[in-house]
Amino acid sequence: MGTVTIGVSIAVPEPHGSLLQERRAGFGDPAAHGIPTHVTLLPPTEVDEERLPEIEAHLAGLAALSDPFTMRLDGTGTFRPLSPVVFVKLVEGAEGCDVLQQRIRDAAGPVPRELQFPYHPHVTVAHGISEAAMDRAFEELADYGAEWTCSSFALYEQGADEVWRKLYDYEFGSGRTVTVPAVPAQGGSPVDEPTATH
Repeated sequence: MGTVTIGVSIAVPEPHGSLLQERRAGFGDPAAHGIPTHVTLLPPTEVDEERLPEIEAHLAGLAALSDPFTMRLDGTGTFRPLSPVVFVKLVEGAEGCDVLQQRIRDAAGPVPRELQFPYHPHVTVAHGISEAAMDRAFEELADYGAEWTCSSFALYEQGADEVWRKLYDYEFGSGRTVTVPAVPAQGGSPVDEPTATH
């Protein structure tokens, strides 16, 4: 067996997910349709494929011990000049995200990942494009807002085509692996193709 690149995130539900994905594409970000609109919990991480069952069990266990919490987006921010990213700010729910990401990356667990930068939950809407386009994203989404109840997170795998595809959703309170109807495929992206539960 070889290695696979995985990530764990909280999907932004509809209609907000598709709207922000289309806006990201409109700003000229070529990665827009390969990445579902999300808040990262575990950034892209290369792991041995044979460890996936252990990682899946780890995530299910964490979800079983987690409770739903409110997430609210409001306005824009940027990591420039440190990193060429414009994002929509998470103004409520950051604490819940932080607890989850720490537990996922725990040194005693199967994915003890170190972070390049301090954890800062957000929703990327432009990355690595021209300064003018990033300025446009920052300005045009400055009044954007959305709110929902987060009740699951998902495990994704990046394909050879650089598209992220969802493997499983993990439901809070039970740890069940489910497909959440509120998060369909966005913008024609194949990232949320149905998968069997186990």
